[in-house]
Amino acid sequence: MGLTASLSRVFLYGLNSVEVTGLQRFLDILEKRKDVDTRDRGLLTGKSPPSLTAARNSSSADKLLPTIRIDDPLMWGVLPFKYAFHPSNHRWGLGAHDICFKNSLLGAFFSAGQVLPTHRLKHSPRGGLFQPTPAQAIRLLSARPFVKTALAGEAVPYEVDIPNFPPIHAQNRHSWVHVFPEACVHQHPKMFMRYFKWGVSRMILESEPMPDVLPIFIDGTQHIMSEDRGWPRAIPRVGVNFKIAFGEPVDTEKIFGDLRAQWQELVRQQEIKTCTPRVLGELPDELRYGEEAVKIRIEVARRVREEVLRVRRSLGYPDEEPAGFELAETWRSEPERDKFKSNVDDSLVNKRQ
Repeated sequence: MGLTASLSRVFLYGLNSVEVTGLQRFLDILEKRKDVDTRDRGLLTGKSPPSLTAARNSSSADKLLPTIRIDDPLMWGVLPFKYAFHPSNHRWGLGAHDICFKNSLLGAFFSAGQVLPTHRLKHSPRGGLFQPTPAQAIRLLSARPFVKTALAGEAVPYEVDIPNFPPIHAQNRHSWVHVFPEACVHQHPKMFMRYFKWGVSRMILESEPMPDVLPIFIDGTQHIMSEDRGWPRAIPRVGVNFKIAFGEPVDTEKIFGDLRAQWQELVRQQEIKTCTPRVLGELPDELRYGEEAVKIRIEVARRVREEVLRVRRSLGYPDEEPAGFELAETWRSEPERDKFKSNVDDSLVNKRQ
């Protein structure tokens, strides 16, 4: 993580111009979280728009090194060097299983980089909102990230190994998890955003206690490797004006408190009905697919998106985004292809990378 973040910092500041807003505010948050034992809640950061792009190699090399990721870790190059070498106070991320964990070498690299393998429903039948990865992120944000219950008389292990998952250590309690809520490459000339996926809703609703939430907005990576770039596609462009803005910490109780209360009441009713206490990160069908549960997740995602929009407004970007962009159904008319120009907002979309 230290090596990758250092290379990202050299690339950003050595070959591009960088504008950072709110960095000291974010560093203050990280300083307060440095001592694992004194943390009392997790930290959830969400970055948008997800303009990360990838260069796909040709021939047999594609089997070994399929992509060059841009937004993460490049964006963390704005952090001073010392933060890159403190993994217990650095982010956990979610990475596409079919890309980041395509083979054992890539899997080892991204596991060491605190990336959780995430199956995308478009590319794997194991994908979706209720795969193990969101539950793992919920546990990381909470007090104890363990997924195995100790048997009677056994001590709770300090490390838990799960097939296809990196080991989770006890020191990762109340961790920092970073997400890209739009979950695909989306490059719009006016920096408009798509709807936010509901995984971020699960993390806010189900983590115990509710994590701190901080929105982030980025502009520039879509020019470093734009979707419509010409030859040589594998080479990142330089001389870009890269901007990153760290927003104010969200007043989570004010913004999400009512929805958390509704969610907890649904959980309580389900526990009474089944006489079974809920296991952190695991949900019965009623809490997965029930109408009320779905409505709550939609509203949480909408409010998270509004917080990111607030950061965008603070940077002076146009705010005439059409109504309905925050809703999943708005985007259902898009082509069923991996890469295309959206018929909804004329943006360049890549759902493969």
